[in-house]
Amino acid sequence: MKALVLSGGKGTRLRPLTHTMAKQLVPVANKPILGYVMQHLKEAGIRETGVIVAPETQDEVRGYLGTGKDWDLSITYIVQDEPLGLAHAVKIARDFLRDDDFVMYLGDNLLGSGIKDAVHRFSKSGCDSMIFLKEVADPRAFGVAELDDAGGIKRLVEKPKVPPSNLALVGVYIFSSSIHDAINSIKPSWRGELEITDAIQALIDSGRKVTGQILSSWWLDTGKKDDFLAANTTVLDEYTVRKIHGDVDDESTIEGRVEIGKGTRVIRSTIRGPVVIGENVNIENSFIGPFTSIGSESAIKDSVIEHVVILDGSVVEGVVRLEDSLIGRNAIVRKADSLRGALRLMIGDHSNVEI
Repeated sequence: MKALVLSGGKGTRLRPLTHTMAKQLVPVANKPILGYVMQHLKEAGIRETGVIVAPETQDEVRGYLGTGKDWDLSITYIVQDEPLGLAHAVKIARDFLRDDDFVMYLGDNLLGSGIKDAVHRFSKSGCDSMIFLKEVADPRAFGVAELDDAGGIKRLVEKPKVPPSNLALVGVYIFSSSIHDAINSIKPSWRGELEITDAIQALIDSGRKVTGQILSSWWLDTGKKDDFLAANTTVLDEYTVRKIHGDVDDESTIEGRVEIGKGTRVIRSTIRGPVVIGENVNIENSFIGPFTSIGSESAIKDSVIEHVVILDGSVVEGVVRLEDSLIGRNAIVRKADSLRGALRLMIGDHSNVEI
């Protein structure tokens, strides 16, 4: 089995951050989202992986993933000049995929359970497609699956006003080679894109076997700021362990599950986990609250921050309270004398904000 990882698109919902970086490389708990995806592929025993990249961000994606050796993967890069739909991504990857079964994994999605067990079940099932599904509170915002009495997929409906179920489509699919004929049979939607839901419906209509894999663990789509912060919170809570590799002075307090990287200095500060802090960070006279991740080479001084993602090389200084925020690389946030109350920010790379 092969894998096709989608790391293209324009990431418009995470702008301005994604003006200067691929959304799939935005770090969750100080690790790019693509890193979790590749780890899931490795755990599932997949070795050949195609990565769909956009012209604007391909260099950065290639720089992070390289040849794939960090995950025991062999990576082939496939450029998608325009984001013309998920099915279009499969279509342009045809030469790489050949007639093999494959996992299609959207690179801005995170699954708590990984895909190892699902891949094993698919290999023994004789299915032409397995769709990952998750029960959600408001299915009207998603593609929704209607199941038959045997648990197979009967119908897919995109953002229905009256949902036939509460099962939303997750951004992970497993296909046999029959999906290629299905894609060739469909036309672009009103959005001008080849929709993977239309291709799967074509499989169903032609009598092919399509089943659902209902997730019991968490699923996170990191497309928007609040979703991204929720993903950071979940991953920190799930995976953070106490590791102190930096220097913490006697006037500082470290509480709970906190990871501190090498070369980091903590001076007269309190850090309350779960928190992940990268390497060579300076923290002075500050409080770092739960569900915060701070990238390497950053500096926090005279500030209170909680439930915040700060990327590499950024500075936060003199801020009374910063919360529910996403701060890009090499950004600066400083306090002016008139600042009162909490800040909630989303700023891109190399920004300079004085409030």
